[in-house]
Amino acid sequence: MQAQIQAIIHNSSRIILGKEPQIKLALATILARGHLLIEDLPGMGKTTLSYTLAQVLGLQFNRVQFTSDLLPGDILGVSVYDRNEAAFKFHPGPVFTQVLLADEVNRATPKTQSALLEVMEEGQVTLEGETRPLPKPFFVIATQNPAHHIGTFALPESQLDRFLMCIRLGYPDTRAERSLLQNNGGRHGSNIPEQAIDAKGLTALQQAVDNIHLSDALLDYLQALLQYSRSSSHFTAGLSPRAGLALRQCAQAWALMHGRDFAIPEDIQAVLPGVAGHRLQPVSGSAVSDAAQHLLNAVAIP
Repeated sequence: MQAQIQAIIHNSSRIILGKEPQIKLALATILARGHLLIEDLPGMGKTTLSYTLAQVLGLQFNRVQFTSDLLPGDILGVSVYDRNEAAFKFHPGPVFTQVLLADEVNRATPKTQSALLEVMEEGQVTLEGETRPLPKPFFVIATQNPAHHIGTFALPESQLDRFLMCIRLGYPDTRAERSLLQNNGGRHGSNIPEQAIDAKGLTALQQAVDNIHLSDALLDYLQALLQYSRSSSHFTAGLSPRAGLALRQCAQAWALMHGRDFAIPEDIQAVLPGVAGHRLQPVSGSAVSDAAQHLLNAVAIP
């Protein structure tokens, strides 16, 4: 399994230069069966990372460009009357795939954004009284521009909470940017992402994540983090039970990626910024600038 994980990271790093930490966090999200939100400025490689992960993992990939005039039916699908059969026939939307890239998701209206709520939580689409399951494995990778950009609609807290992790890519370092400039941004045919695993292999890795052991002491630490976030006056609201499960699952995935069959506090600390950063909001006027780091500093390891 370690060889497969290293191959996934290596093949992705050949395309997304200088961003191995972000690639590892994205992979941990997928191994934990979660959905990923990538927030950053335009042109930072968010879409490229999404496409690369789908190709390296050998999964079916669909992309939807979210715009202000996009409708829920454009994502989920619609029923069209067939005159030959004298009946309505359902035409599946792009959501019926294994990896759905919701590109610039916060440019769509709240009505369209809400079309993703059921598919992200239940892995199914309910239309016209009929429930249709989505392929497995199924992941949503959404990208969004900063909220202050023109033409954006902020994602509601209920939808943010459905993303297991939120990461930012940031500017490349000098060495990675020089390589991008030298090879024209990786647009040569030799820079096509190379598949490292298939859906069956990915499912086996996900099952291995479920078997990672968490001690009672580690669960005490996890609960202490949750309780502090809920009782502290620094945050508008604490972490939800879903966030606690997300933290557990990501810590298990991080442990597997580092060759262990048990999780340690450092695993929780490594994934907590990505899991809690988009869920915790400091109260107005608070001196807290980094909510996740404040939480880690405030709660001691048992």
